[in-house]
Amino acid sequence: MMNDNTALNDAAPVIRIQGLHKAYGQIEVLKGVSLTAPRGHVVSLIGSSGSGKSTLLRCCNLLENSQAGEISFEGEAVRWKGQGMARVPADRAQVMRFRTNLSMVFQQFNLWSHMTILQNVMEAPVTVLGQDRAQVEARARALLDKVGIGDKAGAWPAQLSGGQQQRAAIARALCMNPKALLFDEPTSALDPELQQEVVRVIKDLAGEHRTMIIVTHDMRLAADVSDHVVFLHQGLIAEEGPPDQLFGAPRTDRLRQFLSASTH
Repeated sequence: MMNDNTALNDAAPVIRIQGLHKAYGQIEVLKGVSLTAPRGHVVSLIGSSGSGKSTLLRCCNLLENSQAGEISFEGEAVRWKGQGMARVPADRAQVMRFRTNLSMVFQQFNLWSHMTILQNVMEAPVTVLGQDRAQVEARARALLDKVGIGDKAGAWPAQLSGGQQQRAAIARALCMNPKALLFDEPTSALDPELQQEVVRVIKDLAGEHRTMIIVTHDMRLAADVSDHVVFLHQGLIAEEGPPDQLFGAPRTDRLRQFLSASTH
């Protein structure tokens, strides 16, 4: 029986969201969304502004509280207390554990301006996880090399281009050794030339079979790296499936219209 449980836990998706509802006052942003991110898979969320993509990602990381539905991490469900708008996670330690295993990369980099790039990458593993500083520094330097900015370790964020800052933010996320990476529009604040620097890093990570959920307006990125693409429309999943199906043979008029607008 124990072996069965172990197998079940190993088989459990890293992230599973079931029937999630989220409202801001009277405005319902998510209307019962379900999403699964299996281990080693890349799931991309596409859709127009206001469709609920970023909100879904923030609910997944428990940065936002949802009013109904379930969120599970490696088979373990978030424990809640309260109902509706009063619903909040019941176990603070559980929230911290989940968050340290789900590293988020934001649109606006969010680097600490008073710390060097190396210090930014090292900060959370040292202060939040209490890891050995020398070991973290070695890992951080290796990750900065990995994303192509090893020579910028001693620089300040303001001295870097937007593309370099976003690559530093990705190195910072990776330094936590997360079970999954969550990207919220990682390239939308960048010029096209700088976007490609970041896209290359994300493609490399996908090639390593890292579990990722990517909110993106970059249809080419979604097509290239995803195992599964979810098209959100007005807080609901309007269509989902493998990228060749969604981009090559969309089934719904809504998705066809969205893709047509996205290419112009």
